[in-house]
Amino acid sequence: MTGREQLAVPPAEFRSYYGRAVLKTPVWDWKIAAYLFSGGLSAGSALLAAGADLTARPALRRVSRVGALASIVAGMYFLVADLGRPERFHHMLRVAKPTSPMSVGTWILAAYSPGAGLAGFAELMPPVLRRSWAGRLAGRLARPAGLSAAAVAPGVASYTAVLLSQTAVPAWNEAHPYLPFVFTGSAAASSGGLGMLLAPIDEAGPARRMAVLGAGLEIAASRLLERRLGLAAEAYTTGKAHRLRRWAEYLTVGGAVGTAAAGRSRLVATLCGLALLIGSALQRFGVFEAGVESTRDPKYVVIPQRERLGRDHHPS
Repeated sequence: MTGREQLAVPPAEFRSYYGRAVLKTPVWDWKIAAYLFSGGLSAGSALLAAGADLTARPALRRVSRVGALASIVAGMYFLVADLGRPERFHHMLRVAKPTSPMSVGTWILAAYSPGAGLAGFAELMPPVLRRSWAGRLAGRLARPAGLSAAAVAPGVASYTAVLLSQTAVPAWNEAHPYLPFVFTGSAAASSGGLGMLLAPIDEAGPARRMAVLGAGLEIAASRLLERRLGLAAEAYTTGKAHRLRRWAEYLTVGGAVGTAAAGRSRLVATLCGLALLIGSALQRFGVFEAGVESTRDPKYVVIPQRERLGRDHHPS
């Protein structure tokens, strides 16, 4: 074909049938995003509590154990509320299917929750109850319970990212190499922020270190996601998802820098802890919003499919 020749038919633009989306938009609402945040906060707090327990930091151990308990209870509420019927969670325990992220995640939660619950309950017992036989038993079991929760906590922090990545939602599926690192870093940053916010300054050193390391991992993985994801990255860098994630980055970076630079100031620790907690929550809501938005625009499905089809038909 010469340079003067023109195509009889112009290149086709992608269209969905009758202007409808190619994929069904997830029926999940904000409660799932809240569950993603609270589960990560609980997991990070359980790890921090175990470290505080083993290094004789009772105040940090207490706030972290109670934080792990409170956030996993909140997370289970959000999850069950989104399921609509509480027995649906129970039904998922009838089978164990290693190839199903949902099934594996359910069993991870089932293994994690009793240890986190017992350790947190031991910290919340009033003095009168602690002197009873039940209180003394709970006190003896608190350390092994907390350590068992800490052993499962990395799975709790990261399994939700795997669960999202295994769906057909383009922005989540394409981000499977990066989302576990984003979520794990976010969990560490938020739990470190909680420890900084509530624990005494002289015991909060591990919380500060966890917050800074977690924030660094979260931001690095988030930036890699944006740069390497291709077309699906637009779902993260435009619209509501972009605004949520930009504010998450500002707060997380600000909280980490303030934590590293300010040392042992109570006021700075409080402000930085709040910034890290809010930043972590906004990160989860931003990722959730990016996935939902990517199902509304057919280009996120059609264009990658055509590119893969072209590579299959024209091997290099």
